[in-house]
Parts: sequence; structure tokens; C-alpha cells
Amino acid sequence: MRFQNMKILVTGGAGFVGSNLVNKLVEEGALVTVLDDLFTGRKENIAYLDDIEFVKGSVTNFTLLEKLMKKKQIVFNLAVRNIIVSVKSPRLDFKVNTEGTFNVLQAAKELGTEKVVYSSSASVYGNPKYLPINEDDRLSTINPYAASKLSGENYCFAFYETYRLPVSIVRYSNVFGVNQSPLNPYCGVVSKFFESIMKGEVPQIHGDGEQTRDFTYVDDVVEATLLAAVNPRAEGEVFNVGSGKETSVNELVQRIVNLTESSVKPVYIDRRDIDNIRRRVLNIEKSRRILRWTPQITLETGLKKTYHWLLENEDHCPQCIPPKVKPMKSMIG
Repeated sequence: MRFQNMKILVTGGAGFVGSNLVNKLVEEGALVTVLDDLFTGRKENIAYLDDIEFVKGSVTNFTLLEKLMKKKQIVFNLAVRNIIVSVKSPRLDFKVNTEGTFNVLQAAKELGTEKVVYSSSASVYGNPKYLPINEDDRLSTINPYAASKLSGENYCFAFYETYRLPVSIVRYSNVFGVNQSPLNPYCGVVSKFFESIMKGEVPQIHGDGEQTRDFTYVDDVVEATLLAAVNPRAEGEVFNVGSGKETSVNELVQRIVNLTESSVKPVYIDRRDIDNIRRRVLNIEKSRRILRWTPQITLETGLKKTYHWLLENEDHCPQCIPPKVKPMKSMIG
């Protein structure tokens, strides 16, 4: 196995993507330490995993970070304040997303860490001029979240070029799937739509619903992240991680309505400050070519897996399961 007996730190490891990454690392025999302040993460996401070390704390605490990173071979930095929190509190966004990333890199340089993988975001592209979006296209930071994530990327490149710190960057696009709990007020649109529709409530769409995104299932995102950690050709590089397919929000809602056999119809409300990206779809050819990675889960299959998980995990959405609804174990076949 790729990570057998390797000592690894995952910052943000109790969060949505982080917990799925930790689960896969444990499956592959890694010795994992998780650092998470539980702002949006949930300890329950990883509580079932044996032999992992959990530390409640933040990447803003350099002393703690330095202590945890000693003798770690790989650090996956997924600690983040997401876009909604960032817009509301840009100073906190800067502390975690930018300064926290700097702390990880500085500690890795001092301790001789073998590899750092930084999880960034397709938000750094802003509104693209051309589709699909390539890694070397023009970047545009149109909100504090994008600015802080790009700043983290820039520090990664600076530490790579100046100190030869082995680092790779993965840019995620609209990740969804298992452990993206509707209980989290900052969770993604897929979970929010499932929550509303499963409760029999009307899903709300900001704007006209014709805005598009590149929805990517979490298992595919995890595999791309792991490949970036072990492939020597990934050092000093940035990779798009998406499905490579463009889907409108209207189409997404309709797919979820059909899947849940619901009759609700969405309502359209005013767009938010963060709803300023009209279209997004990533070119993932570089990830195919260098990482040998291709997404395996289609949007349809990913939505089925997510629905199945919500039905079987009532604690994530207590009011989502009406009495007549039964888990459909044959859905994923």
C-alpha cells in the first residue's frame, strides 16, 4: 500500500474532505494525526477510526503545529475557513487560510518534512474568459476567500523555489458526497438541496439557476490528493481537480428531485455576494497526464451515493427521513 506505516498529519482532518482523506489513509496503513479546531469539522466524522491521533487546535498556533509535525513524512493541509465564513469575517479568513498555510510551510522547512500537499480552490480563477479552465489561465481573486487561497498557493511556490520544499497544490471544484453534513450551516449546495427536498421543503436557488459548476465526488478528490503526495512529478505543480463536466444549478436540483421522487419545485431568490461566478468547468488534462488521475464517479452516481448515505445516517439530517422512506440499498449497484 502507498502509505503503509507512513507518519502523516492532516490539518482540517475532521472536516468534510479531510475526514474522507483520513479514512482512505487509514485504509492504506498510514499512521495519521488529525489537527482540527472543529469550527466546521465534526469529530464524529473520524471517531470510528482506530489508531488515529486527534488534536483539537488550529494551524494558527505555530508552536502546536511544529510539535505535531515532528517526524511526520507528509502533511496534507486542508485547514480552511470556507467562502461563506470568509466573506463574513475576512480577518479570520486571512489568519487560517493564509497565515495558517504559511505556518505549515515554515514548520515543514524547519523540520525537513518530505512532502506538503496544499488543498486550494477553483475560486482563484474568478469568472474565467474561456472554458474549460486551465491551470495557467488568468487568476482573479474577487472575494476574500479566493484571495487567501491564492496567497496560500503563492507561499507554496515561494517555499518550493526558495527552499526546495517538496510541495504540490490541488485546486478543488465544488466537492460533494459523504460527510458533507447538512448540519453544517456552511456546507455545499448539494447537501443543502438534499436537506430541503428530503424534508419536503422548497429548495431555494440564488439567481436564475443557470449558473454552472463542476461538481466533483469526494472519493475522486481524495484520490487526486493522494496521488499528488506520492508522484515525484507533482512537486512544485498545481493541478485542477474536477469532473471536467459543466452542470447548471437548475439541472442539479432537478436531478435531486428526480432521485428522491419528490414533487417540490424550487423557488428563485436574490443572489448572494458570493454568487458572482457565472460559469465554471475545469480542464483536468494535466491531472490525467501527470498524476494519472481520472474521476471515476459520475454526477448521477455521486448523488445516489450521497442520498444513500443521508438515508442511513439520520444523525446528519434528523428531519430528512419521512416515515415512509426506506434506504434503497440497491441504488448504487
